[in-house]
Amino acid sequence: MPKIMIVDDEEIERVSMQKILSESFEGLEMAEAKNGRMAIDLSSSFKPDIILMDIKMPGMNGLDAIKEIMMDFPTIKFVMVTAHDTFQFAREAIKLGVKDYLLKPSKISEIVATVEKVIKEIEVEQERIEKDIKHDLQFEKSRRVLETDMVTQLLFDHVHEVHVDTLMDMLEIKSADEMFVMVILVPERFEKVYAQWVNQIKELGSVWVGALHGRHFPLIVFRNNENSYRSQVTTIVKNGLKDSQNKRGCEWFVGIGEIYESLDQMKESYHEALIAMMDVTRAGTYRFYKDINTEPNYGDALMEKYKGEFLDQVRLGEWGKIKNHLVMLIKSYEKEKIPLEHTKQRIMELIWRIYHTLAEMGIDIKSGHYFLKEQSYQQFVEEIGMYIEEINLQYERIYNCNEQDTIHQIKQYIKNHSSENISLEMLGDRVGLSAIYISKLFKEKLNINYIDYLTLCRVDKAKEYMLFPEKSIKEIAFEVGYHDPNYFSKVFKKQVGVSPKKYRDKILGFSVSSSE
Repeated sequence: MPKIMIVDDEEIERVSMQKILSESFEGLEMAEAKNGRMAIDLSSSFKPDIILMDIKMPGMNGLDAIKEIMMDFPTIKFVMVTAHDTFQFAREAIKLGVKDYLLKPSKISEIVATVEKVIKEIEVEQERIEKDIKHDLQFEKSRRVLETDMVTQLLFDHVHEVHVDTLMDMLEIKSADEMFVMVILVPERFEKVYAQWVNQIKELGSVWVGALHGRHFPLIVFRNNENSYRSQVTTIVKNGLKDSQNKRGCEWFVGIGEIYESLDQMKESYHEALIAMMDVTRAGTYRFYKDINTEPNYGDALMEKYKGEFLDQVRLGEWGKIKNHLVMLIKSYEKEKIPLEHTKQRIMELIWRIYHTLAEMGIDIKSGHYFLKEQSYQQFVEEIGMYIEEINLQYERIYNCNEQDTIHQIKQYIKNHSSENISLEMLGDRVGLSAIYISKLFKEKLNINYIDYLTLCRVDKAKEYMLFPEKSIKEIAFEVGYHDPNYFSKVFKKQVGVSPKKYRDKILGFSVSSSE
């Protein structure tokens, strides 16, 4: 029930009013004041919901007291209690927002009805406020989910039912001209601080927060012109990770990627932030990707030399060669006595290229291992070996699950369009795979290369057309995709064993025309 203050200079009036209200309403909490000044002072400590205010009192009158109280407590409801039924008082009361008034002496029924009406108004307002708060909380929760979804789409190439542009319109978000990614590594056994950090970071504004993946989560930070790039990062780290920086064992680390001008480039900044995060020997601090030592060495030169060959191995799914390639690079860095953290950063770049290449082929491999614990080259080599085997298992599972349906789609498309100039690249665009991957499917699953399969489809189509005597061999050659009838005849004879004319004579039982 609401809290009610009774303000009147006559004690008998206060006592009578309190008795009437306490008998009519259960659970009321009431207080009394004998003048306007006392009412102002008591309002601060008692914080009433309703004040029954007498107008004529010694010292400060009721109207002046209402004006002063409403400056600090505008939600309090006032009911005037007066023996003066004058227009001037009524007009002043209305201007102040007084809810009602009672004329002395008042009937008990009038007092109860007036107070009951104001109580109901307060309850309706409270319900509305609670509903608005609940709605705001639900909206903020939905906003966080949508925001996380946007970050996931931008950084991980995930395809969702609602495109990121639509999500930004829904949330009325406008991105800045420049942006970058930060990756925060959460200490082991401290994953619960994620929610606390998210709330603190969101208060800073201009940041989208991604979901927690394993022990790290990404931020897409929009640049502001008031602070420098490094100052903005410092502010986020200092204020976003506060209250946990001095906790024993809660040793976080942050990697920061380069600045870009497009949301489409955030994957690059994310990749850079992951690499910058590799050196966790100095926990409780952060590092920029641009600060990483990039002095050339033999290992780096070797990596650049074989990068193209390495990506071809990824496209062909040659995971044994990929593993050997990575181990060779690690050994070359070790031989040069390159610091292990630098080697991790360079190998991480190749791991990133594996994910990116597989994504281009339509194969979504789950990530999550970032080689943070290895303390020696030997441990790192062992971890890389196990990691490549893990990727291989995922690759084979997705490959085997999708290949039959994909092969059927490709074969059907080639049969229906064999007369057209179909390239592996065109097929790749249709099914969302690379040309190399499709070539691999033909060789491994159909035991035939793509060109030979296309030729078979064209020859089969030519056989069907030969059942129609009105079509000449030349016409058939053009209709199945050959511009040179002589070349068509050579291809047909190689596949069938006889020339097109002899084949037609045999199936039709007579010679159509010597002019062919």
